[in-house]
Formats: sequence, structure tokens, C-alpha cells
Amino acid sequence: MSLFKSASLVSLLTLASRITGLVRELLMAATFGASAMTDAFNVAFRIPNLLRRLFAEGAFSQAFVPVLAGTRAQEGDEATRRLVDQIATVLAWVLLATCVLGVLAAPVLVYAMAAGLKQSPEGFDAAVVMTRWMFPYIGFMSFVALAAGILNTWKRFAVPAATPVLLNLAMIAAAWFGAPWFERLGLPPIYAMAGGVLLGGALQLGAQVPALHRLGLWPRVGLGWGAVKAAWNHPGTRRVLTLMLPALLGVSVAQLSLLINTQIASHLAVGSVSWLTYADRLMEFPTALLGVALGVVLLPQLSAAQAAGDTDRYSGLLDWGLRLVVLLAVPCAVALLTFAQPLVAVLYHYGRFGAADVQQTATALMGYGAGLIGLIAIKVLAPGFYARQDIRTPVKIAIGVLVLTQALNLVLVPHLAHAGLALAIGLGALVNAAFLLMGLRRRGAYLPAPGWAKFGLQVLAASVLLAVYLTWLSARVGWLGFEGAALQRVGLLALGIVGAGALYFGALVLSGLNLRQFVRQ
Repeated sequence: MSLFKSASLVSLLTLASRITGLVRELLMAATFGASAMTDAFNVAFRIPNLLRRLFAEGAFSQAFVPVLAGTRAQEGDEATRRLVDQIATVLAWVLLATCVLGVLAAPVLVYAMAAGLKQSPEGFDAAVVMTRWMFPYIGFMSFVALAAGILNTWKRFAVPAATPVLLNLAMIAAAWFGAPWFERLGLPPIYAMAGGVLLGGALQLGAQVPALHRLGLWPRVGLGWGAVKAAWNHPGTRRVLTLMLPALLGVSVAQLSLLINTQIASHLAVGSVSWLTYADRLMEFPTALLGVALGVVLLPQLSAAQAAGDTDRYSGLLDWGLRLVVLLAVPCAVALLTFAQPLVAVLYHYGRFGAADVQQTATALMGYGAGLIGLIAIKVLAPGFYARQDIRTPVKIAIGVLVLTQALNLVLVPHLAHAGLALAIGLGALVNAAFLLMGLRRRGAYLPAPGWAKFGLQVLAASVLLAVYLTWLSARVGWLGFEGAALQRVGLLALGIVGAGALYFGALVLSGLNLRQFVRQ
């Protein structure tokens, strides 16, 4: 399967995940609105998500996949299977200890994440309870990350990309059926969402089992002390752990920024955490469909090219990924900046989610949109370092960007409130991507292919036309109206998006850009 087809498959399945995620958020917005209790759930959900990014998609994957791909390329499948067993043994015991400690320390964790919830004691107590319910989620998701790393290295991209749908379906069921049931039982309805998260984690892990069994790669976890000691001392485990240390620092920097922002938002107007969360969900559409899909496909390929010493293929993979980022991320950024209110209104303006909530969420979404290109480009550029088993350089850059982001918060938040937090993240991402690109260029790892100047002008011209069209469409239609005509509003949005796509790609074709060049074999 070509890289383009692989990325398209991952993107398509990720789209299914994001659509079900939007349905989930729509149900939550309509059922619970933006209140102290939804802030409590969002804070509680961020705690295991923070650790998931440390243990799972973050540091662990960044260290594990390059070592796994290198071991398979240089030592063969049998050595790779032994490595998987040893890594799984160490991971299982570390996660068990982490989950026990997390449940016990929930009040401290909630206070560290969002001390402002103390303004509403009911909200703080609810966040503590839901954190305890959801903490085992990190255990499920870390093993999902282990399975995904294995399957992606074997070029089995479908199952890892599809399983996030199961979390969304579990949370949809929790909002639709669980919340009314909990209310009848005399429990806060929002607690049902915590149960949905835990169920979703278990379902995602269960979905990996058949795929790993078919490859004969289901990990065998050692239970005795001797097995744990042997796993800890295995050279592959030591290499992964060595790479994880700087990776943990790098991911911790990103999560520290999120923690600080959540802390700041919890001290702003009630609902600020939720407005940022709803905007973040929309921003994740383009970052996941393009950035995550490219990162998933490129990391094992870059690692294999690096292990084989094929510098031309390595550079070519990065060039292909960056051109796709420019081709698709620029129009997405234009849409978030010029068409934020219609997007938020159509997706969230129902039930208890009012017009004021739409406006506040839209301003946050515009802040994210300003840095969307950087947020997506990082997903292509950072794997360029991970594949070379150089995690320290991205970490150093991330630390500098954290300082810059917080400095921007000092300037922006007093004037823009929660939207200033989103804008600071976006601007920081642009700086991060720029430094990553310069680092790869200085090392000679990436040599841009000819034609970038012409390509950039073609994308710029088409994007200007797109911006004019979307600005006109946003002002032309009263997107906050349509009382009792929700389907009509959805239809108008769909037609508008189709028109925007036709205008953008039509302008590119008329300018002479050959879109088939992106279908890389």
C-alpha cells in the first residue's frame, strides 16, 4: 500500500472517530451545557488523558516505535517478539503502581490541575470522584499504545486508527442512556460520563487482541520477580527507557503548558474550561485527520529508512509530508479564522448551549486556527527526530516554547481572556515547528525538493480566494437563527464546505498544480 493510501486510510478512520467525537460533544453540550459540573468532568478527564499522553501516545510511542522498527529491520521478527514481551512486562507493572497511586492521590491531582474549582465545592468534589473512576483508563490506553506501535510497524494501520470510535460510542451511550439513569438513582448525571470513559478504554484494548493474535504478537506479561528483572535488564527495554527519559520531559513540557492553561482558565469566567475544550475538539479535526495520520504512517517508515541508511528516502518522506501539510493545513487554518462562528453554531448551538457560549467558543477556535499550520507540521517534523532516536532536540525546543507560551499568556489573557490561552498555544506551535524545521535542515537530514516557491504561491493564491468566500458566507447567513430548522442549517453548512473545497482545489488546478504528485508510492 502506498504511503498516500495508508495515510488516507488512517485519516478516513480518524474522521469516523472525530465525527463520533463531535456527536459525543454535541450530546454533552445539549445535556449538560457549560457549567461547574462540566468543568469538573473536563478537568477530571484531562488528568488520565495527561498521563495517557505521557505513557501512551507521547513518550512511550516516541521511544518504542523507532526501537521496534530498528530491531525488526536489523535483527528480524523473532527478536522483535522477544522485545515486545519484555516491554509489556515492564509497562504492566509500572501502570499498576501508577493507577493505585492515582486513585489515592485524586484530590491532590485535581487541586494541582484546577484549584479554581474550589470556587464551587460541589464541582471540586465531583472532579475528585470522577478522577478516581477514570484513572484506570490510563492502564487500558497504555496497552492500546503498545498494540498500536506493533501494528503500525507491521503496516496494519486500520485497527489502531478505528478503535478510538469505541470510546466515543461508549461516551455517547453514557450521555444518552447513562445520565438519565444516574439521575433516577439520585447520582449526579455527569458521573455517567466517567463510567463511559472507563468502558471505552476497556473496549479499545479488547479490539486490539484479535489483530495481535493474527500476527502472533500478543505480548506475554511476566508475573514473577525473575521475569520482571529479566525484562528490566533486556537491552531493548533499556534502550526504550533511555529514549523515554527525554521524551517524558518533552511531553511533560507540553502537558505542563496544558495544566497551566487549565489552571488559568479555571480562574476566569465560569465555563471557560468548557469553551476551550469544545474549541479544542473542533481544532482536533484537522490536526488528527492530517497531522496524526501523517505522523502514524511516517514514523515507522522514517525509522526503517534511518536504520537502512537511506538518506534520500528519509528526506523524500519528510518533503512529501510537509507538502501535504501546506496543501491541506493552510485552507483549514483559513476556515477556522474566517468561519469559526458558523462551525460552532451548527455543531453545538442546541439545548443549554446558548448564543453566548457559541461566541466564546468561536473566539477560542480562532486562536487555535492562527497556529494550526504549526500544530500540524509538528506531527511531521518531530518524527524526523524520533526516527533518528534524537529526542533531546525536540525537548529543548519544547522547553523554550513553553516559556514563550506563558509569556504570551501574560500579554494576551488580560485582553482576550480564554481566547488568549488558545492564541498563545497557536503562536507557540508556529515557533516550535520553525525550530524543528531548522534543526532538520542544519543536520542535513532534510533537503527540500525543487518547486517549493511556485507551490507556495499557488497555495497562497487559492487560500486568499477561499478566505474571501468564507468571510462572505459567514456574514451572509444568520447562523445563530434557524429555530426548529436544524437540518436546514446543517445542509447549508455542508453546501458551504463543498463549495469551499471546490473553489480551493479548482483554483489550484487552474494555477497548474498537479495534485497527483502527492500520491506517493
